[in-house]
This record gives sequence, structure tokens and C-alpha cells, in this order.
Amino acid sequence: MLLLPIAGFLLLALAGSRLEKMLGKRAVGALAVLPIAVAFGITSYLTQQLAGIDAAHRSIVMSGPSWIDIMGLRIPFELLVDPLSMTMSLIITGVGSLIFLYSTGYMGAEREYSRFFTYMNLFAAAMLLLVLGNNLLLLFVGWEGVGLCSYLLIGFWYKDLANAKAANKAFVVNRIGDWGLTLGLLLITALVAGTTRHVPDARYLSYDAILPELKIALERHPDMATLAAFLLFIGAAGKSAQFPLYLWLPDAMAGPTPVSALIHAATMVTSGVVLLNRMHVVFESAPLASTVICGIGAFTALFAALIAFGQTDIKKVLAYSTVSQLGFMFIGCGAGAYWAGIFHVTTHAFFKALLFLGAGAVIHAMSHNQDMRNYGNLKKYMPITFTTMVIGTLAISAIGIPGVFGFAGFYSKEALLGPALGDTNGDMGGVSALALSGQIGLFVAVLTAAYMMRLTWLTFFGKERWRTQPIVAEDHEEGAHEDAQPRLATLDSDPYGFFLSSEPKSVEEHDHALTSDHTPKEVSPSMWLPLVVLAVLSVGGGYVLENNGLLEKWLQPSSAPVTSFVPAEAPSWLPMVSAGAGLLGLVFGLIVANAEKFDLAKWSGLRLWARNQFGFDELMTNFAVQGGSELAVVLDEGVEVGLIDRIVNGSAGVAAWIGKVLSVAQRGLVRSYAVLMLLGGIAILSYMMLGGKH
Repeated sequence: MLLLPIAGFLLLALAGSRLEKMLGKRAVGALAVLPIAVAFGITSYLTQQLAGIDAAHRSIVMSGPSWIDIMGLRIPFELLVDPLSMTMSLIITGVGSLIFLYSTGYMGAEREYSRFFTYMNLFAAAMLLLVLGNNLLLLFVGWEGVGLCSYLLIGFWYKDLANAKAANKAFVVNRIGDWGLTLGLLLITALVAGTTRHVPDARYLSYDAILPELKIALERHPDMATLAAFLLFIGAAGKSAQFPLYLWLPDAMAGPTPVSALIHAATMVTSGVVLLNRMHVVFESAPLASTVICGIGAFTALFAALIAFGQTDIKKVLAYSTVSQLGFMFIGCGAGAYWAGIFHVTTHAFFKALLFLGAGAVIHAMSHNQDMRNYGNLKKYMPITFTTMVIGTLAISAIGIPGVFGFAGFYSKEALLGPALGDTNGDMGGVSALALSGQIGLFVAVLTAAYMMRLTWLTFFGKERWRTQPIVAEDHEEGAHEDAQPRLATLDSDPYGFFLSSEPKSVEEHDHALTSDHTPKEVSPSMWLPLVVLAVLSVGGGYVLENNGLLEKWLQPSSAPVTSFVPAEAPSWLPMVSAGAGLLGLVFGLIVANAEKFDLAKWSGLRLWARNQFGFDELMTNFAVQGGSELAVVLDEGVEVGLIDRIVNGSAGVAAWIGKVLSVAQRGLVRSYAVLMLLGGIAILSYMMLGGKH
């Protein structure tokens, strides 16, 4: 499983360009897809074998060669086959295979075709190492690997300055999270090393060795448990885009759409949820940290959902949707339902990959235009894309009939919010912090259905606005690189907006505006076939996993092998309220999508504010970049030059002055030395004669 994507990466890196010239892009595409597809087959077989083992023994360590052996530190290369690692591997390889197949068509016009799939295979390999590695160091290697690959793929069109900046932003923001993760891992290692119980040296950081010891160490040092939990959460927040470290993920849309699908559905952003699950004993030993995680998840879900309303770029809507959905996952993990977090990771992979790939099909058909205000009535021209994206919309909106059937998101959202809503430890006027987070989650479910209905309506229904509107290019569109096809327009006005209206264009921009007679059409089978498969999973995947508590029973050995922590029971009214929230959101979104019938002038300020993330992105940028620059100037002029240089130069000056004074007595003249000796003798005798000691 792990070596196949690595082999694909090496083959394409070393010989991809030559193979492309010799055999063509189809052959290179097949070589790119084959490793991840075969890895999915192996993963499926291993999962089937693991399911046949007794639940108490579903944790198998596969030892490899010696990896690190430095004096007393010996760490082997070990992989862990357990329900958590296999569930994540199925997502990475299964959904990843569909994204790879889709990419062969979507990226068919790119000049550097083999370079793209080189990075994609490395991305899959790094994520597999993250979830399969059986110790903290292998997790860290995979963690940094997916960070590197996201940088390479977000900045794939690196000649465009905006894309390069987006890649840099992702890389830098994730370093903040990695700082927290590194300190957390070091603290955990120190805590376990301080226990009196025996830990095998050769497997010092292996999960099966460290987790039981860690639970004991944290019980002895509860303050350290809270600190370790917060540090690990900083790492998880960086990768999984939780407030305030979400800033990199929307800008990641600068990369090709298949990259967005892979990052959002199958790889990088799920890393934080995996970390919370794998190191669950830390968070279960730190209830304060878990409550904070739940609260930040709720705020992130709400904040991102509101921003999603303000977007007209179809990919940006889905990007903020991912940030919001990740907030749901953190609500569940903060409430102790770790398995539910992975449940939503799984269903989210189905419908979010579907939505991103469907958006990519629309962008592809619309000559790389990403503005939904330029779409309309595309259901007539793209029936397969339309049908599958409607299914994706219903899945993310958690539409279902309690006790009968629901789309994938219906079951996983209920599993996430139930433990939070069921918490009865009131500490906020009779309402617990966890319950309040769950209530916010229900409200966000309404918003989610609303902005997704708005996206679907503006894209596939209404007038064919793309026939008559002027072409005005926007930044960060996929067509903004040198190999781009001509793009369609963005509108000057915003009759279909809710929280967003574009700023008026200048006369010069109007003069250069063009119109297009381009007619969109359905994408090729290599692109719509993955959409169909993902649509089937979005319809029935949640029901199959939920049936008889299959996923909960499957993940239970991994989620709680050394703890008795039991999350709260979900309230009985949740299924009905959850279903109602989704339906209410769809109706509200339909009203929003037809908002040209209402007076939007009074909302213009709020729309522009939402477009700019309510000013938070600018605030953080000013604080980190401009504020950091000003701080550097103060440190340079005030501290470096004004203090440190003066101390150093002053010390040197004093030393030089002392040396100059003493040099008077060291001129090399014998008669001078004789005079000094005479004067010294006279001084000593005078002291003795005038009452000094004899």
C-alpha cells in the first residue's frame, strides 16, 4: 500500500517527461492512476481480513527494518493495521483513485502533465505514512510530507505570482501548527520517559507501547495533560484549518481543482482529526482542552458558513464549506465521540470530493470561469454533472427521513452533534459548553443547506447568463496561468448575491470587456465516471456505515483501548430536528438564490464585509506581515543597534581604553622599568614608615 504510490512518484519524477514524449499523456495518466488503484485493492483486502478478526485483537503491528538507532534511542520502521488506519487508508486510496482518474481528463491540456502526477503520488504516499505509521516520528514525517506536497500542488502554476503566494501562505500557516505539534510530541515523550513503568527501548514511541503508559503519566500530571492537549490541538488546527489557522485553506483554491478535491476530501485536512483520534488518551485526560476544542470547532463551523454565503467563486464556496465541516468534526471529537469524527471524515470525503470534482467539471466546461454569477441553466448542457452535484448538495445538507433513509451527511452529522447536545453538565446558565456547541452546529446545518442550495441554483438553474455577460477576469482563477484557455466573464453587478456584491468596474475594464458564444457541454467519461461513483457513495454510504452501528463498532477498539470514557447519549429529538434543519436551509437558500427580487442595497456593506472574511484575514495579515515588519524594525533599531550594539561596542571601547592606559607602562624601555621599580619601592617603604604593617 505504501510502496506503490512511492514507486509511482519515483517513476514519474525520474522518467515522466520522457515517457510522456514516447508514449503520450494517456500512458502517463495510466501509470499515475495504477499505483493508487492497486493500493486501494490491497487496502480493501486487508480491511476484509481485519474485519474477520476478533475485535479485541484488531491491532496488528507490521515491523520493518531498523530506522533510527542512535545510542539509547532505537526506533524501528513499523506500520499499524487497525480499524482507524484501514478506514483512513480506504479513503485515501479509494477516493484518491477516483480523483486521480478524474485528473487524467481535467489536466489533459497541461504541459507539465507528468509533474502534476508526480506530486499527486507523493501526496498520497505521505498521507498513507501519516495514518499507517505506528509511532509518533512516522506520524511527524507523514505530517510534514503532506505539508510539502500541498505547497507544491497549490503552487503548481508557480509562474503566477498569486498562486505562488497562496502556496507560501499555506506553508507558513502550517508551520505554526507544526510548532505546536512538535512541542506536544516532545512533552509527551518526556512524560512517558519519567514514568517508573518499563517501556521497551526499541519501541519507545510505538502507539501500542506509549498509549497505556501515557494514560498513567497524564493521570499523575493533570496540568501536563492539559498543556499537551492544547499543543496537539494547535497542530491539528493548522492542518485541519480551525480558527484562527484556517487562513491557508481558502487560498489553496489557487491550485488545480483535483488538488482541491484531494486536499479537502482525502488527505491533508483530515490529518488533524486523525491526530485527535490516535492520541485520544491525551484529550480524555484533559476535559478543559476538550471543551475548548468543541467550542472552537463550533465557532469555526459558524464563521466559515457565514463567509461561504459571501462568495461568488464556486470553489471558494466549497473551500469555506470544508472549513465549516471540519468544525463539525472537532465538535464531535471535543465531545468525546472520536469515532463520529472519523465517520464524518468518511462521508465528507464522498460528498466533498463529488462537489469539488463537479465544480471542476463546470469550470472546465465554462472555459475556466469560476464565478457562479456567469453560470445558469447548465443542467440542460451537463445532465450528469447536474445530477451528481444535486446529490452532493443533498448529502452535505444532511437531508433524510428519520428512521427511513438519509443521504450520507444525515447520519454522520447526527453522530457528531448527538454527544454534544446530550451533555447535561450545565455550566452556562444551565446549558453546558458542549451542548451550546451542538446547538450552534444545528444552526450551521441550516446555513450549510442554504449556501449549497444557492450554489446549485445559480449554477444549474435560471437564465443562461453566460451568453450575454461581459468578460472581466478575476484573480485566483484557474485560467490565470500561461497555459490557460480563454475564460468567460464575471458580472459587474451582483443581482444574485447575498452577502457579496462585486465592486464596480472601471470604464477601461468595460471597454475591454468581451462576450462569448461558448456553449458548455458535458465532460468526458474519465471525468464524469468518478462523479457517478461518488454520487452512489453519497447516497448510500452513510446508511451502510450507520446500519447496526457498523462504523461505531468497527472503530471502537481503536478509539478507546485504554480508557473508560463514555460520551453522552444523543437526545431522542435530534433526528427529527436535524432533518428539519436541512430542509429549512434548502428553502432559505432558494430564497437567497432568487434574491434579485429583493432590495439588496442595504446589505452591500455586510456583503463586502463577508467577502473579506469579516476583516479577519486582513487583520491577521497586517498583524503577522506588516506588524511583524514593524516589530522587526523596532527590534533592529531599538534593541539591536540601540542596546546590544552599544553594549558590545561600549565594552570594546572600555577594554581599548584600559589597554591604552596600561600600555604606557609596557613600552620596552629598560630605564622606564627601572624608574617604575624605584617609585614602587619608595611607595612601599613610605607606607610602612607612616604606620603601615611592619
